[in-house]
Amino acid sequence: MFATVMGVIGTYVALRVVGPLGIPLWGKLLLGAAILMLAENHLLTRYAYGNMFSLELPRAVVIAVNLGFGAILITAALHLLLDLAMLVRSLQLWQWRPLASGWSAAAVVLGVAVAGLGVMNAVRLPAQKDLSFEIENLPAGFEGYSLIHLTDLHLSRLFHRPFAEALVARVNALDADLILISGDLIDGYPDARRADVAPLAGLAARDGVYVSPGNHEYYFGYEDWWGIYQELGMRPLANDHARIEREGGALVIAGLTDLAAGRFGLPVPDIDGALEGAPGDAPVVLLNHQPRQARVMAARGVDLHLSGHTHGGMVMGLASLIARYNEGFISGLYAVGDMHLYVSNGTALWPGFALRLGVPSELTRITLRGRGEGAQPAAGS
Repeated sequence: MFATVMGVIGTYVALRVVGPLGIPLWGKLLLGAAILMLAENHLLTRYAYGNMFSLELPRAVVIAVNLGFGAILITAALHLLLDLAMLVRSLQLWQWRPLASGWSAAAVVLGVAVAGLGVMNAVRLPAQKDLSFEIENLPAGFEGYSLIHLTDLHLSRLFHRPFAEALVARVNALDADLILISGDLIDGYPDARRADVAPLAGLAARDGVYVSPGNHEYYFGYEDWWGIYQELGMRPLANDHARIEREGGALVIAGLTDLAAGRFGLPVPDIDGALEGAPGDAPVVLLNHQPRQARVMAARGVDLHLSGHTHGGMVMGLASLIARYNEGFISGLYAVGDMHLYVSNGTALWPGFALRLGVPSELTRITLRGRGEGAQPAAGS
């Protein structure tokens, strides 16, 4: 379905942009073919590498592909607006009145410029975001306890080893009590990504580093990656929990498998299994990559639910579309019953659609507090 939609969009852009050009036919055919190939780059990636989520080409090429893909989408949207304006004007005059060719050229230039800005925003290191959450019955020993939440690192040919090294340095400089990673650390098979993930072994916090899987772990050999994460010094939580103790009080850190697991014959998310044996009076912080199970988790007594997956919508205007597939949860803080749900925009994002416009990536530092001052829910939550 996706490939069909992108084929239609690519054909539309090729006809609107290339068709009117005063160049030889062979030139039009080459340019049109290039547009179609960029529009269908995910399909071509799947044919070339067996997986549409891992474009194994030099980073500069990956950036260029994302620039071209983004420019096609934005140019298509702008030309659609131009065509609607042309139709309305023609109906008003009751005479076909095409727009001057300069409008189409301007749409192409603007499309490329906006796409370039989007790619630049996507590949930069995430901005730090500081939040404070009230937790009911938080033990005194955890007052002011600091967490770093990372998600959707998507380490790949785009977000490669230097990105991981810089991220680790920034995280460690914050001197947190705990580091939590809620899935989608990688895009690629282990033999292609080992050097890129290696810097994650340097992540350090007083109470360790915990990780739960996202859907992308399952696309590239879940069992292999789960072992590699442990080799890197992370403690994996997949339908499991850990207990952290301070001054006689406890905090439960739980993690679930991803909703994609069932498609691969692997265990689906199981909150009851994850909390089995956990102390009933201890607050629960949950790592769950996708936010759409939040209401179930709130009913189960989770206090703080940390998710990613949505990338915050990536581009202004896409939030409502993406929210439809995530139970309305897209970005920021939501009050779900007595539970805090925080959906991060992501530390990075999938390199197959590396554009951010008005939706920045983030490195999230969270401070836990007892009942008192707390963060406010996101608008519309």
